[in-house]
Order: sequence, then structure tokens, then C-alpha cells
Amino acid sequence: MSREPATARRRTTSRPLSPYEVLRNEVTDGIKTARLDPEVDPEGVDHFVRGAIESWQTVARQGLDGKELLARPDEMAERILRYVLEYGPLTGPLSDPGVEEIFIEGDDIFYIDGGGYMRGVSEVTTAEENLAVVRRLLQDAGREVTEREPMVQARVLGGTVRMGVVIPPIADKLSVTIRKYTMRNETLSLLVGRDSMDQRVAELLWAAVRAGLGILVCGRPGAGKTTMLNALLRAVPPTMVVRCVEEIRELSAPVMAGSYYQTRPAGADGDVAAEVSLRDLVKTCLGMRPDLLVVGEVRGAEAFELVRAGNAGCGVIATVHANNTYDALSALRDTAIMAGENVAPAQVQSTFQRMFHLVVFVDREELAFDDQGGAPIRRQVMEVAALMPNAAGEDFLLQPLFVRDRIGEPLRWSEAYPSDAAMARLDATLKRHDSSTADLLRGNPANVVALADVPPETGLAPRPGRRAFRRNPYPAPVVPVSLSTEPGPSSR
Repeated sequence: MSREPATARRRTTSRPLSPYEVLRNEVTDGIKTARLDPEVDPEGVDHFVRGAIESWQTVARQGLDGKELLARPDEMAERILRYVLEYGPLTGPLSDPGVEEIFIEGDDIFYIDGGGYMRGVSEVTTAEENLAVVRRLLQDAGREVTEREPMVQARVLGGTVRMGVVIPPIADKLSVTIRKYTMRNETLSLLVGRDSMDQRVAELLWAAVRAGLGILVCGRPGAGKTTMLNALLRAVPPTMVVRCVEEIRELSAPVMAGSYYQTRPAGADGDVAAEVSLRDLVKTCLGMRPDLLVVGEVRGAEAFELVRAGNAGCGVIATVHANNTYDALSALRDTAIMAGENVAPAQVQSTFQRMFHLVVFVDREELAFDDQGGAPIRRQVMEVAALMPNAAGEDFLLQPLFVRDRIGEPLRWSEAYPSDAAMARLDATLKRHDSSTADLLRGNPANVVALADVPPETGLAPRPGRRAFRRNPYPAPVVPVSLSTEPGPSSR
């Protein structure tokens, strides 16, 4: 049955509805009246839609009701079926394995393709239709967005997609970001194959994870922090007890001893007792004997709980938004200070100085508008820095180990080494493989990270209960957003 409320399908402006909008509304109301369930009887829905199109054409030929004859009735039927049975204008981008992120801003839909180019879907859409599809995605995940709860983040499509939604009055118009997980089996060797890092850096990070060193991964949005975190997790030895906490589950690496935990918002009725924050999760996991605590993204009060983790002695791997390695540590420290009560800044500084041993900065190429395609956008490790002892204790002391001047250029070893304490733990791990930290940094690999073939990216599986994504997922050619396509009324 039609799942979105009628208010989601009615425009409040005085603009005349297009033939597509009129037919879509008639069909969704008719399906509800006929008690047809798109989940159970997609063939019946298909028959109903094509019958509605045929009736429209008959009335239009007779010149009745002011209806225009449809120039392409089969395309109109396909478009309505995509809306009813699938995800309307989002069907194509969601099913395309090359699309990484999708943005909805009011009436417009943009996406980033596998080549790193920003494009727009040529199909003319409205904010009402887009909101109805977004609500359907959220409903399948047991979530909803309303004026009372105008901001929602959720995993949809069986956990393969992360979606953030903001609606008025918080936003001036519907604003949605959809992030697809295009890599599901990230490993350090795959990142070497993708030229994100070289063999030396991969083996240094492998040894750091095995030795239980604290690692902070930083970068701007979309730079590959989660991908790096997944790769690091796959280097964890099976004997480690791993606790991974995230606001929305994004990490996918399997852990033998341990679990994944994600936050829960307050209840829809405002029940704050139902809320489970990231700070709550970190605090709980510290009491569950972790060898390694992994925090998907630190940006709030959970930073203060990391101070407790440092004092508890467990290893920590976390990510934070920052533009360089120093800013990452400063942001972490300042956030922890603001979240703590009567906490001395020097104590936070000292704890993080001891807790983290390496800081990894990742970045990506800039997006571009282009209709020619090209190589996939590159995400690369730009710097690996080691935290060094600082007797003065006034600020973080970072020693760059590997630096890349700009994306596309090789990583350079600075001929520096980690701290003595980190070196001792790294050497103890590498000794089992007849290697040492010095050998590894000087370009003599321990061969603990085997190079692997880079597999092709895979798309999303069809959603159970719906028809598989249809023959041509896009209703019309996709054009760059810099172009404007405005079909006539009869084709809309």
C-alpha cells in the first residue's frame, strides 16, 4: 500500500501540477483504495499503473478534463513505477555502484560518481516527491522525520547506506546527504594497491595495530577516514578484545573477540531515558575489558571519556575531523576539556600525549564538474606523524615520519623515528618476522602486508520484497549539474 502521507504528495504552491504529478497522485491514491500492496503484489501494481496511463490517454484523445496526450506513455509508466515500487528519482544513483554520495537540496538531486565528479540527475523532481522517497527509506529502517524531530541520521537499505536528513523549520528546504559504502573489504594491502599509501607505511601501521599503539586518523569529510579505520581493524590479531563504538554503524571489519555498538537517539515521544550517547558507549566499553577501543568519530563529550581510556591502559584507535595532524590532537584535547568538569588542561594534554603514538592524516582530491568522466577520485595518506615526549608539557610535540607534499606525489620518509617507547613495542612485534622498525622505515619491508589485487567495486543488492532495480536505472541521460534540462509539460 502507499506508505507516505497524502501531505507528502501535495504541493502547497499555486504552480499547476505536471501530468506526472497528477498521475502519480492518482495512482498512489488508487493503489491505496484498491488495497494493493507494492511489497506483496508488484505485478498488480504494474498492471494498475499501465491501466491508469491508458485511461489518461483515452481521456486526452477525447479532449476532456483538460488532459494533455502523453508523448511517451511507456516512459511515464516506468517513472511512476519507479516511484511506487522503488525509490523514485533516487533509484538510479542508489543502484549505480560508481556513485559514492548523493545530495538532495529541495527540488534538486546531485551525486558524486566514481570518477569524483559532481553530477545532477536530469529528471525533473520536486521537494515533495524527494521527501516522500526519503521518508520511505527511513520507514524501512524504523525511523521517521517530522517537524518535531526534524533532524535524523540512520542506516538504510539493510545498513549499506548512511543517510542524514534535515527538514524545515531547521533547514530552509529539504536537505539530505546519502553516503553509500562502496568498499566493504578494506585492507591495508588493498589501500597500497589503490595507491593510498606505500608498502612501508602499510607495514608500519600493521605493526602499530599489532603492538597495541594508539592511532588517531584525521582528515576532512570524505577523505577516507572510515576506509582507513576498516583497514586497520582488519590488521587486529584475533586474540584482541575489540570494542567499536560509533554514532551510526559504518565499520564493517569482522572482529573475533568483541562487538560493535552504536548510539540510540531519544524516543520519538521525547523519552530521553531511551537515548544512548557515544559517551555512554565509551564509558560502558571501558568496563568490558577491552584490549582495543575503537571510536568511529570523536566530536563531542566522548572525548573526555578517552582520557579515562588512556588512564585505563587499553589501546585506542579513533578518527577526528581536522586539516592536519596537529589540529587533530588540538581538537581532541579542546573537546575533552570542554566536556569534562574540573579537569586540568595539562592532565588531558599529558594523557593524550601518552595514549596516542601515531597520527595519520588522509586527504582527497577536489570534486569537479565534468561530463567526460575520468579516473576515480584519489584518497591518499598525506602524513604519518609520531608523538614524541615533551618534557615542557606545554604542547603536543609531533615528529613527521612520512610526508606527501601533494596528492599524486610519493610519500617521503623524513629519516626520523617514532619515540623510544613506541619503537620498543614495534620492534617486539616485528622481531617475530625477522624485521625491525628501522629496517621497515629504511625501505626493507617485512612482507607482513602482502600486496593484493584490487577487486572491482560492487553495487547494492536489490531490496528484499521489491522488484530488482529495473532494466535502465536512469529515466533519462545523466548530465552535469552545470547544464539545465527542462522538458515540456507533456513529458514531465
